[in-house]
Amino acid sequence: MFDEIMEKFEGSPSQQAVIRLLLERGFSVNDQGRVVSGGIEIPNTGIAREADVDRRVVDSTTDAILDDEELRRIFQNISSIPSLMDLAPVLDLSVLTVEVADADEPGIVATVTSKLADADISIRQTISEDPEFTDDPKLYIITDEPIPGDLLNDLSNLDFVRRITIA
Repeated sequence: MFDEIMEKFEGSPSQQAVIRLLLERGFSVNDQGRVVSGGIEIPNTGIAREADVDRRVVDSTTDAILDDEELRRIFQNISSIPSLMDLAPVLDLSVLTVEVADADEPGIVATVTSKLADADISIRQTISEDPEFTDDPKLYIITDEPIPGDLLNDLSNLDFVRRITIA
């Protein structure tokens, strides 16, 4: 789906930068063509600065979104989810990052979370990046306690795991 969205803006790398930012941050576009997070409006100048484009590019991108029924449905229904990853050190939580060989393989999240549950480790949050929206999707699992070395070795030995890091 990400490739299909980006193809609609293939003639404009600047508009693609805006689209990428909206998707990465979970920002919506309301009926008035304003970028919002929930009910909070985000100024186009801020979006433009972050995407490194002119403010008018944000305007033309949101207009194009509203003019395309498929894009309108997507961008009027997207939302962001708060992440504990950046707060983990402050809250004394652990972040397990799992990089896999093939993110489309079924059962990755189930296998990893089952192994943690079997070890009686409580999971506070799980974030799985969508392989259609990022080139190198990762699985992040935030836990209440550190993950023991033997479990890290066990997880590292799973066929689908390319690399594991812990923070």
